[in-house]
Amino acid sequence: MTRTTQSTTISAPIPAPPRLRVGKLCVAIQAASVAEMMERAEAALKDSRFLELRLDALPKPAAVLPRLKDFLAEHHDVILIATCRRKEHGGNFVGSLSAELEVLQKASESGCKIVDLEVESAEEAKPAQLEQFRTRLHAAGTALLISFHDFVRTGDLNQAAARIEAFQPEFVKVVSTARSLVDNLAILRLIEDRSLSAHVVGIAMGEEGLVSRVLGPRAGAAFTFASSDDGVETAPGQVTVRTLRDMYRVEHLDHATRVFGVAGNPIAHSLSPLMHNTAFRREAVNAVLLPLKVRLLADLLALVRELPLAGVAVTMPLKQEVLPYLANMDPLTGRIGACNTLRTGADGKLYGFNTDVAGILRPLEKRLSLKGARIAVLGAGGAARAAVFGLADRGAEVFVVNRTHEKAVALAKEAKVKALKHEQLPKTHVDVLINSTSCGMRGSKQALPLEENELNAGLVFDLVYNPLETPLLKLAAKRGIPVVSGMEMFVHQGARQFEIWTGKPAPEADMLRVVELALRKRG
Repeated sequence: MTRTTQSTTISAPIPAPPRLRVGKLCVAIQAASVAEMMERAEAALKDSRFLELRLDALPKPAAVLPRLKDFLAEHHDVILIATCRRKEHGGNFVGSLSAELEVLQKASESGCKIVDLEVESAEEAKPAQLEQFRTRLHAAGTALLISFHDFVRTGDLNQAAARIEAFQPEFVKVVSTARSLVDNLAILRLIEDRSLSAHVVGIAMGEEGLVSRVLGPRAGAAFTFASSDDGVETAPGQVTVRTLRDMYRVEHLDHATRVFGVAGNPIAHSLSPLMHNTAFRREAVNAVLLPLKVRLLADLLALVRELPLAGVAVTMPLKQEVLPYLANMDPLTGRIGACNTLRTGADGKLYGFNTDVAGILRPLEKRLSLKGARIAVLGAGGAARAAVFGLADRGAEVFVVNRTHEKAVALAKEAKVKALKHEQLPKTHVDVLINSTSCGMRGSKQALPLEENELNAGLVFDLVYNPLETPLLKLAAKRGIPVVSGMEMFVHQGARQFEIWTGKPAPEADMLRVVELALRKRG
């Protein structure tokens, strides 16, 4: 009897995926040349040791790989993500699937610790091809990130995540485009639901999606993306790493962090986030304030409920629109008919305040007694209403002046003060002249509300704060008349908001300092 021995071929074990410790802020870098990309990578190291290189931005992505090896040999603690997204999937790489996999494989061998493969490419690849790719990545100590991008809207994010998870990558990245504030909620829910079982990255692109960029890590995202500087963003709505770290303190936010917002449209250039986040940091308040681009009040109310928001500073036209949704408001807010500050109570209901009044009264009370003071207010809009009602309550003798005299008469009658025709203003001496119109605002083409020879006041207060030195203030200074800039109004109304939200005295000096510095930088 002959014994037959059957030989067994034992395949090599598949390398285990690497265990990586990554930071919360990844700086995304793209450039048109290898030299420029490496220069930007070197410069970015002062802000982050975690970078993404968009290799698909280069004419020949493979040309950068030898430089990467040298770069990583010099900077051992740097973690690089390599991305080479194909054109048909929203990137710039015009090569085939095989060419994309080859570039990413070589990037891995050059020392990149994560490679980003779009889910469409993963689905197009043959199972054996993808498994061989993954095995080689793991052998090089590289993790696989599979990503989904929707450059149009925020659709079914769970379906997108399920497509990615079918391939069991080390990182799941789902990116949508925010068309409204509520799209942030969908991204944050996805992160919260899946972050316990996977390393998830979730972002909504666009200006409306800033909430997801800042709060993603707080919700459990592995990290979020930032640009190295203004003007070199790799995706719509991306903000700089310094903004995320210094202004929004992304790396320190946790579930106990209270979230506030400043809501309006447009809102991108608002200085409220800078001012309030400086105050929160100065007073050791665990809170963050975000700019909220609001197209519909309903979107803001949904965010208040579901995020939830602890409070909101609101701008026009929301100051009037929000009134029917308030559980209560202070008496002055009701009389003015405008609310610029919301606070969410322990009962989940909204309470309204108008801090524009404090913003006008506080700077004046530092300079004179308002009781019996003669004060002329130019304009009859929302800011004028806050000035007129607030000053009347302090016992000032108020005169409303408006180019359309009928509007001045209507406001004066409502507030029980006097209306003054424009031509009477030069003949009437007042202690204070307040400009509440938009005349002099940066970008405004409106003429000054009065001429130099019409200034007949002991003090001029311009509520416009951008630019710092408005044409009216320059005119008054030329006449030797003391002035109050709109920056003071802006900071004082913000200080009152801080007090309402936190119950603590506001660090007014710090708030004033950062706002003034920002305005001077803007020129």
